[in-house]
Amino acid sequence: MKDTRREAETLDLASESLLTINKCGLQGKFKIWCLHFMLIPKLLWPLLVYAICSTTVEAIETKINKYTRKWLGVPPCLSDVAMYCRKAKLKLPMKSVLEEYKCGKARLLTMLEESDDPVIKSVQPSLKTGRKWKVTEAVDEAKECLKTKEVIGQTQIDRRGLGSTTAKWWSKTGGKEKRDMIIDEIRNKDDSTRVKKAVQQPQQGQWANWDTAI
Repeated sequence: MKDTRREAETLDLASESLLTINKCGLQGKFKIWCLHFMLIPKLLWPLLVYAICSTTVEAIETKINKYTRKWLGVPPCLSDVAMYCRKAKLKLPMKSVLEEYKCGKARLLTMLEESDDPVIKSVQPSLKTGRKWKVTEAVDEAKECLKTKEVIGQTQIDRRGLGSTTAKWWSKTGGKEKRDMIIDEIRNKDDSTRVKKAVQQPQQGQWANWDTAI
Protein backbone atom coordinates (compact mmCIF):
# COMPACT_ATOMS: atom_id res chain seq x y z
CA MET A 1 0.00 0.00 0.00
CA LYS A 2 1.34 3.40 -0.98
CA ASP A 3 1.99 6.08 1.62
CA THR A 4 -0.26 8.49 -0.30
CA ARG A 5 -3.19 6.25 0.55
CA ARG A 6 -2.07 6.11 4.18
CA GLU A 7 -2.00 9.90 4.17
CA ALA A 8 -5.67 10.11 3.18
CA GLU A 9 -6.58 7.37 5.67
CA THR A 10 -4.89 9.21 8.52
CA LEU A 11 -6.70 12.44 7.65
CA ASP A 12 -10.02 10.59 7.56
CA LEU A 13 -9.22 8.88 10.86
CA ALA A 14 -8.59 12.24 12.51
CA SER A 15 -11.84 13.72 11.17
CA GLU A 16 -13.98 10.72 12.18
CA SER A 17 -12.38 10.43 15.62
CA LEU A 18 -12.84 14.13 16.38
CA LEU A 19 -16.49 13.88 15.34
CA THR A 20 -16.96 10.82 17.58
CA ILE A 21 -15.41 12.57 20.58
CA ASN A 22 -17.54 15.63 19.90
CA LYS A 23 -20.75 13.59 19.88
CA CYS A 24 -20.09 11.85 23.20
CA GLY A 25 -21.82 13.18 26.30
CA LEU A 26 -18.68 14.16 28.21
CA GLN A 27 -17.81 17.65 29.35
CA GLY A 28 -15.40 19.70 27.27
CA LYS A 29 -12.41 19.15 29.55
CA PHE A 30 -12.89 15.37 29.37
CA LYS A 31 -13.16 15.54 25.58
CA ILE A 32 -9.81 17.33 25.52
CA TRP A 33 -8.40 14.57 27.75
CA CYS A 34 -9.60 11.97 25.22
CA LEU A 35 -7.97 14.03 22.45
CA HIS A 36 -4.53 14.27 24.06
CA PHE A 37 -4.26 10.85 25.69
CA MET A 38 -6.14 8.70 23.18
CA LEU A 39 -6.45 10.27 19.73
CA ILE A 40 -3.12 12.09 19.33
CA PRO A 41 -0.99 9.03 20.31
CA LYS A 42 -3.09 6.98 17.88
CA LEU A 43 -2.44 9.50 15.09
CA LEU A 44 1.29 9.83 15.76
CA TRP A 45 2.01 6.20 14.87
CA PRO A 46 1.06 6.43 11.16
CA LEU A 47 2.40 9.99 10.97
CA LEU A 48 5.86 8.85 12.06
CA VAL A 49 5.95 5.48 10.30
CA TYR A 50 4.75 6.51 6.84
CA ALA A 51 5.99 9.26 4.52
CA ILE A 52 3.26 11.77 5.31
CA CYS A 53 4.02 15.40 4.46
CA SER A 54 3.85 18.21 7.00
CA THR A 55 1.02 19.99 5.16
CA THR A 56 -1.27 17.05 5.91
CA VAL A 57 -0.32 17.25 9.58
CA GLU A 58 -1.10 20.97 9.52
CA ALA A 59 -4.56 20.17 8.13
CA ILE A 60 -5.08 17.67 10.97
CA GLU A 61 -4.00 20.25 13.55
CA THR A 62 -6.39 22.81 12.06
CA LYS A 63 -9.27 20.38 12.64
CA ILE A 64 -8.03 19.65 16.17
CA ASN A 65 -7.79 23.37 16.97
CA LYS A 66 -11.35 23.91 15.79
CA TYR A 67 -12.77 21.30 18.15
CA THR A 68 -10.44 22.28 21.00
CA ARG A 69 -11.74 25.86 20.96
CA LYS A 70 -15.29 24.54 20.97
CA TRP A 71 -14.64 22.21 23.91
CA LEU A 72 -12.85 24.92 25.88
CA GLY A 73 -15.74 27.31 25.30
CA VAL A 74 -13.51 30.04 23.85
CA PRO A 75 -14.14 32.17 20.73
CA PRO A 76 -13.06 30.77 17.34
CA CYS A 77 -10.64 33.67 17.00
CA LEU A 78 -8.44 32.36 19.83
CA SER A 79 -4.94 31.91 18.43
CA ASP A 80 -3.11 28.60 18.59
CA VAL A 81 -0.38 30.50 20.45
CA ALA A 82 -2.62 30.56 23.52
CA MET A 83 -3.04 26.79 23.37
CA TYR A 84 0.48 25.55 22.63
CA CYS A 85 3.05 28.21 23.56
CA ARG A 86 5.20 27.05 26.49
CA LYS A 87 6.87 30.47 26.87
CA ALA A 88 3.56 32.20 27.51
CA LYS A 89 2.84 33.51 31.00
CA LEU A 90 -0.47 31.62 31.03
CA LYS A 91 0.13 28.12 29.69
CA LEU A 92 -2.31 25.32 28.92
CA PRO A 93 -1.22 21.66 29.30
CA MET A 94 -1.78 20.82 25.64
CA LYS A 95 0.55 19.59 22.93
CA SER A 96 0.63 20.35 19.24
CA VAL A 97 0.35 17.35 16.92
CA LEU A 98 2.47 19.20 14.34
CA GLU A 99 5.23 19.79 16.87
CA GLU A 100 5.12 16.15 18.02
CA TYR A 101 5.33 15.09 14.38
CA LYS A 102 8.43 17.22 13.82
CA CYS A 103 10.11 15.99 16.99
CA GLY A 104 9.28 12.37 16.18
CA LYS A 105 10.75 12.62 12.68
CA ALA A 106 13.87 14.34 14.05
CA ARG A 107 14.30 11.67 16.71
CA LEU A 108 13.97 8.92 14.10
CA LEU A 109 16.51 10.57 11.81
CA THR A 110 19.10 11.01 14.58
CA MET A 111 18.63 7.39 15.68
CA LEU A 112 19.27 6.21 12.12
CA GLU A 113 22.34 8.45 11.76
CA GLU A 114 23.84 7.28 15.06
CA SER A 115 22.94 3.61 14.64
CA ASP A 116 25.56 1.03 15.55
CA ASP A 117 24.42 -1.17 12.65
CA PRO A 118 26.91 -0.70 9.77
CA VAL A 119 24.23 -1.54 7.18
CA ILE A 120 21.93 1.27 8.36
CA LYS A 121 24.87 3.69 8.52
CA SER A 122 25.90 2.85 4.97
CA VAL A 123 22.39 3.14 3.53
CA GLN A 124 21.28 6.28 5.47
CA PRO A 125 17.56 6.08 4.56
CA SER A 126 15.93 9.43 3.83
CA LEU A 127 12.75 10.58 5.56
CA LYS A 128 10.28 12.35 3.31
CA THR A 129 8.32 15.13 5.02
CA GLY A 130 7.23 17.25 2.07
CA ARG A 131 8.56 20.54 0.70
CA LYS A 132 7.42 22.95 3.42
CA TRP A 133 9.42 21.37 6.25
CA LYS A 134 12.41 19.06 5.80
CA VAL A 135 13.60 17.01 8.75
CA THR A 136 17.24 16.91 7.59
CA GLU A 137 17.44 20.69 7.40
CA ALA A 138 15.73 21.06 10.78
CA VAL A 139 18.16 18.64 12.47
CA ASP A 140 21.21 20.28 10.88
CA GLU A 141 19.98 23.71 11.94
CA ALA A 142 19.38 22.48 15.50
CA LYS A 143 22.91 21.07 15.67
CA GLU A 144 24.42 24.35 14.47
CA CYS A 145 22.37 26.31 17.01
CA LEU A 146 23.56 24.05 19.82
CA LYS A 147 27.19 24.46 18.75
CA THR A 148 26.74 28.24 18.56
CA LYS A 149 25.21 28.32 22.07
CA GLU A 150 28.24 26.45 23.38
CA VAL A 151 30.58 29.03 21.83
CA ILE A 152 28.58 31.91 23.34
CA GLY A 153 28.40 30.25 26.76
CA GLN A 154 25.84 30.60 29.50
CA THR A 155 24.02 33.93 29.49
CA GLN A 156 21.25 35.55 31.52
CA ILE A 157 17.92 35.09 29.74
CA ASP A 158 15.48 36.25 32.45
CA ARG A 159 15.32 37.95 35.84
CA ARG A 160 16.48 34.89 37.77
CA GLY A 161 20.12 35.69 37.03
CA LEU A 162 23.19 33.60 36.24
CA GLY A 163 23.56 30.24 37.94
CA SER A 164 19.81 29.68 38.37
CA THR A 165 19.80 27.03 35.62
CA THR A 166 22.26 24.38 34.51
CA ALA A 167 23.41 24.19 30.89
CA LYS A 168 24.23 21.16 28.79
CA TRP A 169 26.91 21.55 26.13
CA TRP A 170 26.91 19.79 22.78
CA SER A 171 30.53 18.62 22.91
CA LYS A 172 30.16 17.05 26.36
CA THR A 173 27.10 14.91 25.66
CA GLY A 174 26.45 11.89 23.52
CA GLY A 175 23.86 9.33 22.51
CA LYS A 176 20.39 9.91 23.90
CA GLU A 177 21.36 13.25 25.49
CA LYS A 178 22.31 14.68 22.11
CA ARG A 179 19.04 13.47 20.61
CA ASP A 180 17.13 15.10 23.46
CA MET A 181 19.03 18.35 22.94
CA ILE A 182 18.12 18.35 19.24
CA ILE A 183 14.46 17.70 20.06
CA ASP A 184 14.43 20.49 22.65
CA GLU A 185 16.02 22.88 20.16
CA ILE A 186 13.33 22.10 17.57
CA ARG A 187 10.65 22.68 20.21
CA ASN A 188 12.29 25.98 21.21
CA LYS A 189 12.31 27.12 17.58
CA ASP A 190 8.59 26.42 17.21
CA ASP A 191 7.94 28.18 20.50
CA SER A 192 9.96 31.21 19.38
CA THR A 193 7.81 31.36 16.24
CA ARG A 194 4.70 31.40 18.43
CA VAL A 195 6.16 34.21 20.57
CA LYS A 196 6.84 36.28 17.43
CA LYS A 197 3.25 35.70 16.40
CA ALA A 198 2.02 36.74 19.86
CA VAL A 199 4.00 40.00 19.74
CA GLN A 200 2.05 40.97 16.62
CA GLN A 201 -1.29 40.42 18.38
CA PRO A 202 -2.34 43.56 20.30
CA GLN A 203 -4.98 41.81 22.43
CA GLN A 204 -4.13 38.12 22.79
CA GLY A 205 -0.40 38.83 22.85
CA GLN A 206 -0.42 41.32 25.72
CA TRP A 207 1.40 38.84 27.95
CA ALA A 208 4.52 39.40 25.82
CA ASN A 209 4.81 42.86 27.45
CA TRP A 210 4.53 41.65 31.04
CA ASP A 211 8.11 42.54 31.97
CA THR A 212 7.54 42.17 35.72
CA ALA A 213 6.45 38.53 35.47
CA ILE A 214 9.06 35.81 36.06
